[in-house]
Amino acid sequence: MTIFCIVDDKHVPLYRVMWVSATPHFCGAEDCEREGQYEIRLEQGESVWCTQKERDRMLEALEAWQGGLAGPEADPEGDWQT
Repeated sequence: MTIFCIVDDKHVPLYRVMWVSATPHFCGAEDCEREGQYEIRLEQGESVWCTQKERDRMLEALEAWQGGLAGPEADPEGDWQT
């Protein structure tokens, strides 16, 4: 497991990701170069822009890095709701 995910041509450290957009960018400006791309917001107000495939790969990498979402079956003692 690596702590990096490739977005565009950049090796992005997973620990720097603040959020990943669920919908593609649309602002309506004629000169917008990011129309249809997804934003990955990093620390300190930085962003990288990606395709849907890259966005999905980032989400998978983040879930794997953090262990994914676990339900009650993952905690045999039932303490997961506290």
